[in-house]
Amino acid sequence: MKDMQKPERSKSLFRFAAPQMFYPLAGRIAPWFAGIAAILAAVGLWLGFFVAPTDAIQGDVYRVIYIHVAAAWMSMFVYMIMAFWSFVGLVMNTRLSFIMSQALAPTGAMFCFVALWTGALWGKPTWGAYWVWDARLTSQLLLLFLYLGFMALTRAIEDPRRADKAGAIIALVGAVNVPIIYFSVKWWNTLHQGASVSLDKAPSMATTMLTGMLVMALAAWAYTIAVALWRVRSLILERERHTEWVAAELNALEGKI
Repeated sequence: MKDMQKPERSKSLFRFAAPQMFYPLAGRIAPWFAGIAAILAAVGLWLGFFVAPTDAIQGDVYRVIYIHVAAAWMSMFVYMIMAFWSFVGLVMNTRLSFIMSQALAPTGAMFCFVALWTGALWGKPTWGAYWVWDARLTSQLLLLFLYLGFMALTRAIEDPRRADKAGAIIALVGAVNVPIIYFSVKWWNTLHQGASVSLDKAPSMATTMLTGMLVMALAAWAYTIAVALWRVRSLILERERHTEWVAAELNALEGKI
């Protein structure tokens, strides 16, 4: 009996691969993640700016890490998720997979820009310059160009299928840059400090600092999910605008207004 329930459950979940089925689901869960993101961000900023102690070497300027690190992590994670959905779309030819990757791109680009901007603010008092052609910084800048190129290409091609495939290729090829960003401080002699959090050794910061940074990272995750789901809904309506169910949905929205 249990063996029979597993295939049925798999089929019921797989139905959400259809844009028409995923659209209402995204609308229901996005507000929850937005609320979680707001709460976590408030807690993380409170811990980082009001509870965490002042760094003995850098002083209070180090507090930019509570935004910088979360943004840098998310800029890399989001790109890898984009590459994953692009791969799924190419292999399984699912429209929703391509839509998911395109919905994630603007948020990933935003986090990448924030990481570069906050890094510059941190770098001025630490290194004496807003920007240096460091391996970590240069590869992170390349990631921003990859995001912008992905968005520009998918919007420039009028045929959605061709745009999906072209964007997927950029996402998959550009994914090579992500491990370069992560390991750049180990492969080359760079000004950028090494990772503060590692799986193979104890953290090099106080518990309060680490907690605030991880809470901000979780807030960034929740925010990304919420915004991506809302953007997916918009892209689905744009893609499926000639279908009857979208016409009915738009009429219902107009009726509420």
